[in-house]
Parts: sequence; C-alpha cells; structure tokens
Amino acid sequence: MFYKFIRAVARVIVFILNGNWHVTGKENLPEGTYIIVAPHRNWWEPIFFALAISPKETSFMAKKELFKNPILRYILVHAHAFPVDRDNPGPSVVKTPVNFLKKQNLSLIMFPSGTRHSEDLKGGSVLIAKLSQKPLVPVVYQGPSSFKGLLKRQKITIGIGKPFMVDKKEKITDELTDRVDTQMKASWHDIDQSINPEYKYIPK
Repeated sequence: MFYKFIRAVARVIVFILNGNWHVTGKENLPEGTYIIVAPHRNWWEPIFFALAISPKETSFMAKKELFKNPILRYILVHAHAFPVDRDNPGPSVVKTPVNFLKKQNLSLIMFPSGTRHSEDLKGGSVLIAKLSQKPLVPVVYQGPSSFKGLLKRQKITIGIGKPFMVDKKEKITDELTDRVDTQMKASWHDIDQSINPEYKYIPK
C-alpha cells in the first residue's frame, strides 16, 4: 500500500516538473517479475522506470548510508529498497533481490555498471538472473541529463527492449558475463537508435 502511495505522489511530482515523458516498447515487458537493466545516466531515471512499468512494483538497491536516517529508512524499506555496502558487498546483495523476484512478486531495477557515467559492466545482474530464472529487460532513458533541463520540460523517453534469459545450466564464468554484457550493450544501442539515433548522452 505504501509503495502505491509513494508511486502516486511521484507521478504527480513528475507531471509538475516534467510532464513531457513517454514510454516506448512497453509491450516487451514479460509476464511475472523481471530484472530491468539500464545504463546509469542520472539519479532520477529509476523514478521514471518505476512509473513506466506500473502497475508492476519494483525493488532496487540503495547504498547503506541512506538507511542511517530513521525517516528515510522507513521510506526506503517500504518502497522495497534494500541496503548495499558498496565497499564490502555480502551474500545479501544477491539473495535479497532473488527472494524479491521469486517469492514477493517484485521486479528489480539494476544498473550493471554500478555507478553513473561508467561503461564497465559488472556480473551481478548475470548471477541474479541465473539464480532467479527471471528475464533481463534492457531499458534506456533518453532525455535531459541536467536537472535544469528536466525542469525545462525537455522531452524524456523511456525505451523498453526485448527480454532475454540467462540459462540456469550455464556456469558463471567470465565468458558468460562478457557475452551477457555484450548483449545488454547491443540492446541499449538498438533502443537508443529506435528512439532517436541522434541522441548523445552527455554526463553532467
């Protein structure tokens, strides 16, 4: 219930700040839960992703420091966020999202690069996809990369690509991780091209 309330509030705020946003490829979203994988281009795109897949509810990772504030911790926990120690990630960084995907009917938003502006993908999404046997859904954000541009109501498009699976029989190897990473990058490129081939992401 709290998640739906927060999502409704977020939808109103987004409309006020920038009502010029659109979703393409929503027909590609599979039944059940899935793992959204996206290049990390700004701090507000998870909000648009969560709105784009509504009414599906989603979970996401947040750095553990954010959970120190009791009020913020309450909001994050009830918004299906879970803490991650980026310096020393433990088993829970995989077990928690797998549990959400398999048992709590929650999808997952992931940025495989870990941080914004990085193109070096990590293997966490591959492992989570293999253990949960849920599809990876490539998604991209095209739009302003500055908050000023957001407030100017510059056009925003969330593009959703076709899902793909990680075979549960395959072992987690560098070869498998590289192959999935290559497929994700290719999917992101194709989505970007289908939305606007002239779009260039400029980090701020």
